[in-house]
Amino acid sequence: MRIMVINPNSTASMTAQIRTSAEACAFVGTVIEAANPIGTPRSIEGYSDEARSVPAMLDLIEDGQARGAQGFVIACFDDPGLAAAREVARGPVVGICQAAVQVATTICNRFSIVTTLPRSVPIIEDLVAAYGASSRCQSVRAVDMPVLALEAEPVIAEARLLREIEAARDIDGAEVVILGCAGMSELCERLALKSGMPVIDGVVAAVKLIEGLIGGGYATSKRGSYNFPRDKGKDEDSLHCPAITA
Repeated sequence: MRIMVINPNSTASMTAQIRTSAEACAFVGTVIEAANPIGTPRSIEGYSDEARSVPAMLDLIEDGQARGAQGFVIACFDDPGLAAAREVARGPVVGICQAAVQVATTICNRFSIVTTLPRSVPIIEDLVAAYGASSRCQSVRAVDMPVLALEAEPVIAEARLLREIEAARDIDGAEVVILGCAGMSELCERLALKSGMPVIDGVVAAVKLIEGLIGGGYATSKRGSYNFPRDKGKDEDSLHCPAITA
């Protein structure tokens, strides 16, 4: 099977890290294609960054679909444009936040999330609520570092992540911790070993979920909300409501 993993920001080094994490967990025979747009924000840290990243991301999905991609992962923890992506895609589309939350609620009773900046906390809290898991989420913590600093200052980033994971475990009562940024994926295994508790990387969770959906023959429903966008061509008939017949 062929899975396209899209980093919606324009930082190629982050895309390379995401590709490494995705390929490491994929089944033999699964082809991972990782891509990022050009011209989108270098990192996604808020609603305007999300909005600016979505059009180019949708173009990548359509291009990947034309080349045979069977499923798509949106590798940003804000899950930007997830509903729009499902409109344009035939195969399943999974965001890494939704995938990580679904895995967490399957393997534990209470979980916490550790993200980058404090401004991301309410965005993630709203996502968790939208996914129906607020009652299971003990906390959303931030290490107070920009996304790009994860790569620029890896030693500091790892130390701060470990501190917040241990606080989520010891103070908040979390049984599992989710890493709230795709740029943290390479640290997941070390953080799990050092903290002594399960740590979920959303990239891995999303890839495994997509593999299962494709393997089960599931595709995005086109019966309503996620139907393909209407063609807004110049056909005059499209400008009029259909006649009402008795």
